[in-house]
Amino acid sequence: MGTRTVLSVLGQDRSGIVARIATTLADAGANIDDIRQTLLGDLFSMTMLVTVNEDLCSFEDLQARLTEDAETLGMQITLQREDVFRFMYEV
Repeated sequence: MGTRTVLSVLGQDRSGIVARIATTLADAGANIDDIRQTLLGDLFSMTMLVTVNEDLCSFEDLQARLTEDAETLGMQITLQREDVFRFMYEV
């Protein structure tokens, strides 16, 4: 069974953002369960629900890979375990 996570991407819009993130996830054996993205002027925002198969790639290793993507793309990328994300935003 995989670890369910929430992936958030925010930054200046440019071509290749979705391709880069999707490739990183695929290379790690992770699955995109749901995806939402929007443009606010030239600001790109994307949220994904992703299942991480930790037998193939640990949560921490995927975070490190996505940190490299964030630096390359000049964007903010955050990966959180779904249970932690939900706990943080409970009212």
